[in-house]
Amino acid sequence: MTEHAFPVASFYKGWDGYQQHLVHALAPLSSEQLALRAEPRLRSIGAIASHIIGARAGWLYYVLKENDKNLVPLHTRNVPAQPEQSGAELVSGLEKTWRVIQDALQRWTIADLDEIFHETDGNGEEQTYTRQWVIWHLLEHDLHHGGEISFTLGMHGLAAINL
Repeated sequence: MTEHAFPVASFYKGWDGYQQHLVHALAPLSSEQLALRAEPRLRSIGAIASHIIGARAGWLYYVLKENDKNLVPLHTRNVPAQPEQSGAELVSGLEKTWRVIQDALQRWTIADLDEIFHETDGNGEEQTYTRQWVIWHLLEHDLHHGGEISFTLGMHGLAAINL
C-alpha cells in the first residue's frame, strides 16, 4: 500500500471557519458581557473561552509536543481562579493556539495520525493517546464549548455565534 504524504489539513476543513466564528463573537464583547453566565454555577462566557484556549495549549504543548513556547502561558488559562481576560486577550489566545493547530495540520500526514503519545495524569496514572484522538478531542471540545458560548450569548439577547 502506498503511503500518502499529503497533509491532513483538508480533512479538518471547516474547523478554521468555526475558529473565525468564535473570534468574531468574542471580539466585540465588553468585560460585563464576558462575565455573563447561563446559570450562576456555570462558567462565564470569558471563562469558557479561556478554557478553550487553555485546553488547546495544554494538549498541543504537553501531549503532542508542539514546541511553541507561546503555548505555555496560555495553558494556565485553563486553571480555575485566573484573572478575567478582555475580549482582545481572548481573541489573541484563540488566534495563537489556532496558528499552532493550523501549522500542525499542514505538517502532519495520515501516517502521523497513528503516532502514540503517553501522558501522566493528575493521579500519576499513564494515559495513552493517538494524535488522531487528540485532534478529534480538540475539535469536539471547541464545538462543545463554542456552543455553550453561543447559547449564553443568545439567552442574554446578544448575537449568538453565526454558524
